[in-house]
Amino acid sequence: MSLIFTFSVLTGCSGKDNKTMEQLSAAQIGQRIEQAVNLENMKAGDQNKLYKLYKIEADSVEDFILYTSTSNVRADELAVIKLKDSSQVENAKAKLEQRIDAQKLKFKDYRPDEYFLVEHHVLKTKGPFIFFAVSKEAAQMERAFDGAF
Repeated sequence: MSLIFTFSVLTGCSGKDNKTMEQLSAAQIGQRIEQAVNLENMKAGDQNKLYKLYKIEADSVEDFILYTSTSNVRADELAVIKLKDSSQVENAKAKLEQRIDAQKLKFKDYRPDEYFLVEHHVLKTKGPFIFFAVSKEAAQMERAFDGAF
């Protein structure tokens, strides 16, 4: 009897999480991150910037937030991307990894402090969401992202 109850509870919880995830937007997650860290030294990016940096097509993106450094000598980036189809997550993640590799090359001999930040980036996925952060505050950003679920 208790086994059936436990299974029912676990099944019910996972369905609730999936529904919550479907309803959650990248903008809502972005608000949580903005409450956790100061993004004043970063500027918001648009769909063109998203494609320029990560080569992710607009028609595969349901919602996103993107912040980049206001200076090209700083590596700070924050992206939360909600894809329309979860099956595209691995492909999009690979494109972000290409961006990471390019940033490593850019900063390695030029700006060691920024290279360190790129080396210690956070890149993770949750359902249709991709989270990417390069920042001194990447751990706080990651906690805010995780807390949204």
